[in-house]
Formats: sequence, C-alpha cells, structure tokens
Amino acid sequence: MTAVPAFKSLILHAQVYERGHFFVKAMSLSKKQQLIWLSFGVSVVLMLLKFVAWWLTGSSAILSDALESIVNVLASGFATYSVYLASQPSDLNHPYGHGKIEFFSAGLEGVLILLAGIFIIIQAIRQWIYPEPLQELDTGMLLVAITMVVNYAVGYYVQKEGEKQSSPSLIADGKHLQLDAFSTLILLFGIGLVLLSGFLWLDRLISIVFGVILIFNGFQIARKSAAGLMDEADDATVKRVVEILKEHRKEYWIDIHNLRIQHYGADLHIDCHLTLPYYWDLEKVHTAVHEVEAIIDLEFNSRVEVFIHVDPCLPACCHHCQLKNCPVRQYPCMKEIKWNRENLVLNQKHFLLALDENKADNQQ
Repeated sequence: MTAVPAFKSLILHAQVYERGHFFVKAMSLSKKQQLIWLSFGVSVVLMLLKFVAWWLTGSSAILSDALESIVNVLASGFATYSVYLASQPSDLNHPYGHGKIEFFSAGLEGVLILLAGIFIIIQAIRQWIYPEPLQELDTGMLLVAITMVVNYAVGYYVQKEGEKQSSPSLIADGKHLQLDAFSTLILLFGIGLVLLSGFLWLDRLISIVFGVILIFNGFQIARKSAAGLMDEADDATVKRVVEILKEHRKEYWIDIHNLRIQHYGADLHIDCHLTLPYYWDLEKVHTAVHEVEAIIDLEFNSRVEVFIHVDPCLPACCHHCQLKNCPVRQYPCMKEIKWNRENLVLNQKHFLLALDENKADNQQ
C-alpha cells in the first residue's frame, strides 16, 4: 500500500508540469494562426507579381504559374479558417473537438492543386494550337525568380513548424508553397531555353510537364487527407506511443492492449486497455490511470485526450506479471512480454499470448 503516496507524488509533479505544458500548447495554437496568416499574405503578394510577369511577357508557362498561385491563395484562405476552427474547444455538438477540419482543408488544397494542373494542361494545348508572341522574357524571369525564392523560404518554414505541431493544414500549405517554388524553378529553366533557342513550343511543353507534376502532387495530398478523415492508422504515431509506454513501463502495468489512435487534425485521441492488480482499491486504480494519461500527454505538443479502460488481472496473468511481492500471486513469473506495435494494438490480453508462447516452448 506504500505505492499510493509515490503515485500521488508523481501526479502532483505531473500536474505542475502540465500547467506549463498547457500554456505551451495554447501558445502553439497562436503560432499556428500566425504561420497560416503569413502563408496567406505571401501567397497574395506573389500571385500579383506572377500576373504582372505574365502581362509583361505573354508566356503561357508564366500564366500557368500565376494560375497555380490562385490555388495557393484559395487554399491558404481556407487553411486560415480551418486552423482557427480547429483551435476552438470541444462542445456538445463536437465532443471530440473541431480538429478534423484540418484534414478537410488539406484535402481541398490537394483537389485545387489537381484541378489547377488540368487547367494548365488545357491552356498550354490551346496556346500550342493558337500561338502568341512572347516579349520581355528577361523582366518576367526576374519577377518570377523573386517569387520562387520567397515561396520556398516561407514554405520550408511553415512545413517544419507544422511538423512540430502535427498540423495537417500547415504541413500541406508548406509543401504546396515549396512545390510551387520547385515548379517555378523548372519554369525558369524552360523560359531560359526559349529565350536562348527561340523555340516557342518549349514554353507550351514546359506548361504541360508542370501540369502533370501538379496533378500527381495534388492527388498525393488529397489521398493523405482522405486517410486522416477515414481514421486510417498512423503507423508512425502508434510506434511513438508504443515507445513512450515502453520507456515509462511500470511493474504494475501488467499489460496494455487494444491501443487505438485517432487524429483530429493536430489533436490526438488515444484509447487503450490497461490491466492492473484486481485487489487495488478505486483510488489507487484512478491514480495509476491518471499517471498513464499524464505520461503520454507530456510527450506531445498538441492536445491529447486519453481514454483508458481498466481490466483486473486474472490468475493466468501471473505467468508474465512483473509486480514484485504480490500478495495474491498464484504462479511464478515465467517471462516478460516485450511490448511492440503488434501486440499493443491487438484486442487481446497479453496473458493469452504468453500462454500460447509457453505451450509452444513446452512442445519443442
């Protein structure tokens, strides 16, 4: 029974840390909004520059890049709203919060990129059939080069911050801006060839290649967003949680199973079953459960909601239970079950697995 004060001491320290951690999480929401506004503002300015470059040159390749920038502005605008909405607390109509709007935002961005690619190909084919003269390509190239550098720098920064905060909207927006920068680089190379060679058809060919790249990347972004909306298992996050539990594993955590993780935008909802000694009183069980919740929560920058179903241990658990000086132990501990991604996600108590392994060992 001396373990209870130790539990309470750990929880008191965790609660103090959690207050500071909650403040950090609140700050991260504000940072997300600042980043998305930065992305939106940059997209508007760069779009205007690209249209000026197209107006000066008449290049279909530059027009393609400018039209793709309209997608940047629309997507960043919706992402701005989605980040704001995702930051709102849960309510009676949305008990799990509003985080999934970020997946919808990223999916919309992917679809818009895909549609822009299709439109660019159609426009390039039209100008191939009905060609128009090009002019002032050097000035247009300079303006487009400026947009390329700014796009990549802002996109890289937004994506890295989005990865730190596990924000699908920021990650998609940052990747989109970087993709825009890379496609602009290809465009500049192509326009340079047109300027040197005088072959106007290269301008149209570059536009078609650019459109194909956009279609492919738009599909990839939309596919990942759909996976989030459909609650597809995120193997990287599951493995991270498994490693956290392994690192902080306690002897009285007899087993953890049926581990499930859902993403709500940047927020996480985690379910699992925890087996504890059957003779513990409710206060002690509650403290142990809160300990698990605190350990997981402190490892993530985003908001984490943990629901734990507690199972009482059974006599068969003794075969792998690591609890020392257990007053009701019926069998000696034969082996420790190593936790991994495979056995923690199964909806099956580990003592069954242990018995199966022991039977197989006895038969050999």
